[in-house]
Amino acid sequence: MKILNTVRQAQEYVLQRRMQSHTVGLVPTMGALHDGHLSLVAMSRSRCDDSIATIFVNPTQFAPGEDLDKYPRTLERDLEKLTNAGCDAVFIPSTDEMYPPGSSTMVVPPKVALPLEGKFRPEHFRGVATVVLKLFQILPASHAFFGQKDFQQLRVIETMVDDLNVPIEIVSCPIVREADGLAMSSRNRYLNVDERQRSLCLSQALAEVEAAFKGGQREVKTLTEILHRHLPPAANTNTVDRVDYAVIVDSQSLKPIERIESSAVTLLAAHVGTTRLIDNCILRFE
Repeated sequence: MKILNTVRQAQEYVLQRRMQSHTVGLVPTMGALHDGHLSLVAMSRSRCDDSIATIFVNPTQFAPGEDLDKYPRTLERDLEKLTNAGCDAVFIPSTDEMYPPGSSTMVVPPKVALPLEGKFRPEHFRGVATVVLKLFQILPASHAFFGQKDFQQLRVIETMVDDLNVPIEIVSCPIVREADGLAMSSRNRYLNVDERQRSLCLSQALAEVEAAFKGGQREVKTLTEILHRHLPPAANTNTVDRVDYAVIVDSQSLKPIERIESSAVTLLAAHVGTTRLIDNCILRFE
């Protein structure tokens, strides 16, 4: 696996392969890799001739007081995992390489960034859109692979690519869950044993909504009531400490709907101890 540290190295690596008519899959990460990330690499390898991952903890998507400084950094282990997964290359830039001194251009994200995470983390998607567009410029891949767990982020990136005519195909990959149902996340390692157990109410709530939908329920009001059964204040024990949002919305616009006519998504964000977790489930007709 080739390790690339500079923008020039990364651009040359990808452009050489594209000139050879190779398809190139890009897997952007912030490191602290788990099986969810590796599933993106596996998907890339199944779809593309070459696969390249990135490891960069992007400072512009963290607000003051968030976990930028303590975000897990496990570079040696990450490189071992990527090598074992068959990744062809990894781009590991410094902050100054990605944001040279004096850099001031930022991307205004699309409207789909405004609700939900946009209300609770108002600068987050500005940083996400900026770093992802920069990665698309540095690594002009044919495909980019993103996990469904960060569903609103996925929609922001898809919309940005469409709006700005970026010549790359965005591939959405399914959520990978632990055996107990918890969605895999680099932040799961923050949870102690009790918090880990209490966090399972999120996947349980999503599973009940999905079961009701598959059973024929289409009214969002009823499905939302089912969703909240596992969440405070309805469930006041063995659950999360605080819910930022728990909603069912249109899966494209993320706007509220009254009835599911085509495709919707259930979205959750909650705090367990000092850890903020997100999860979701797409509700679509089969």
